[in-house]
Amino acid sequence: MHYILLLAAFILFELFYFRIADHFNIIDKPNERSSHTEITLRGGGIVFYFAALIYFIVSGFSYPWFFLGLTLMTVVSFADDLLTLSNKLRLLIHFLSVLLMSYELDLFAMPWFYLLSTFVLVVGVINAYNFMDGINGITAAYSLAVGGLLMLVNSTVGFIDPDLLSYTMLGVLAFAFFNFRKKAKCFAGDVGSVAIAFILMFALAKLILQTGNFLYILFLGIYGIDAVWTIVRRLYLKENIFQAHRSHLYQYLANEAGVPKLLVSAIYGILQFVFGMLVIYATNFDVKAQILFSVVSLLVLSIVYLLLKESILKKHIRSNQQTS
Repeated sequence: MHYILLLAAFILFELFYFRIADHFNIIDKPNERSSHTEITLRGGGIVFYFAALIYFIVSGFSYPWFFLGLTLMTVVSFADDLLTLSNKLRLLIHFLSVLLMSYELDLFAMPWFYLLSTFVLVVGVINAYNFMDGINGITAAYSLAVGGLLMLVNSTVGFIDPDLLSYTMLGVLAFAFFNFRKKAKCFAGDVGSVAIAFILMFALAKLILQTGNFLYILFLGIYGIDAVWTIVRRLYLKENIFQAHRSHLYQYLANEAGVPKLLVSAIYGILQFVFGMLVIYATNFDVKAQILFSVVSLLVLSIVYLLLKESILKKHIRSNQQTS
């Protein structure tokens, strides 16, 4: 009953935010790089922060440094949704936020490479989450998959307060109610993709630090494959990797291949959850077996990814040649 009331509260919060977004014209206008064609409210993902805020208050202000970092990250991302801030200012806030998360994780008492690894991973995941948020439902579906995996492991390992994950996933469900639709009521916006990435990375970092097992980073493996290979391809083509684009595999599937967007989003979420379950199973074996699992699984996923993307591109080029 407690969780049902929370979910209802988060849905009501979204409805309240929609009124504000509509009044202040906080919208997402489609352009040549967009996968949508209609003007849609932006920033619906702010409910992720609201869910974390409720947890923070109810829990007696648990994880204060993490929450401060999340607040800074959310504020600057929401401001960027409204005003388009300079990259230097956003990077400065991201740097400070990761420092605060690192302090909460007690990384300053550990060898320097723990802190460096955290910076690289958190900033990388935040940017990947932001760029991957390009079609209806993908952020919701993927976040529910990753959050579900973390909750499953937490039930046995106990690396984090379960309510932080529960409240956040309820916020994701509320957002999904309005976003996982053929005609979405809202998009997550930078504020949503950045906030949920920051929360999930905090939980994942706590899991890795408590278990000493870096294999759990593969809970983000599907996004990682798409993000990394897209960056490699764009660098090869000498494109600006920080500029908005439509060259991720999920975008090719939804746009060039014509696969229904919600199906693409569901596939990404389901694939990550299934892969995550294999990761959990692999943690029962020794280090050599885990390394072998990581190498083989990432190699197989990369081959499938590259072949599928190449096939879509070739078909798209032939189609354009036939119509021209």
